[in-house]
Amino acid sequence: VQGFNFFIVSLVAYALSFVLVRAHVLDQSLADGMIICACLPMAINMVIILSKNADGDEAAAVFNSAVGNLVGIFLSPILILGYLGVSSEDVNLVDVFWKLVLRVVVPLAIGQIVQKTSAEIKRFMKQSSHDIKKAQIYALVFIVYTVFCTTFLEGNAVGIANILLMILCQFLLLVIVTVVSWYSLKVFFPDAPRQRVMGLFGCTHKTVSVGVPLINAMYDGNSNVGLYTLPLLVWHPLQLVFGSLLV
Repeated sequence: VQGFNFFIVSLVAYALSFVLVRAHVLDQSLADGMIICACLPMAINMVIILSKNADGDEAAAVFNSAVGNLVGIFLSPILILGYLGVSSEDVNLVDVFWKLVLRVVVPLAIGQIVQKTSAEIKRFMKQSSHDIKKAQIYALVFIVYTVFCTTFLEGNAVGIANILLMILCQFLLLVIVTVVSWYSLKVFFPDAPRQRVMGLFGCTHKTVSVGVPLINAMYDGNSNVGLYTLPLLVWHPLQLVFGSLLV
């Protein structure tokens, strides 16, 4: 599942974007954004919820999504640099890793420690879970808003035709990798339908909560950061709608 999510999806995205750029029909920044999106780890909450609702293996979903996100902090930047051919002079990997550790790993570790050691905070979190989820959404929307403000302020907006083509490509890519992953999982888990269901979502879903900080950490100060982020913001609702229909 992890191998498919990181390597197969990114290979297919790279091949598709390479053809479109060579044919001069898709903007290079959007094509790069498609590759960046494909290199990200799986979404935690979405994979767990969809697997549970589809009677998949919930324990496997929790394990794979947690491990995938931890591995992705280090593997995703390497894959992105490998595909896009960016030199270490343009992107400092050590600096990127450090930023991701501070922005993703440290808050996660503190949250887990506090949750395990304080019954009062754990009770408060359970009672306020709805408000906390809303706050997470608002925070993510604010981050995305500031990213796009920077992009359009620098005058790097692309035409609507390019954006519509990218959306179509992301949809086709999602359909292709979903079909391929389902039949591939039949080979590896012929007698384990619950693991196959979980694997279907784990193979194709991508995380926004790690993806947006990762893109900002890698391309801090780059005027195209909004265009790099846009394909991920398109993939996220597509995978939610498509996954819900499959459930």
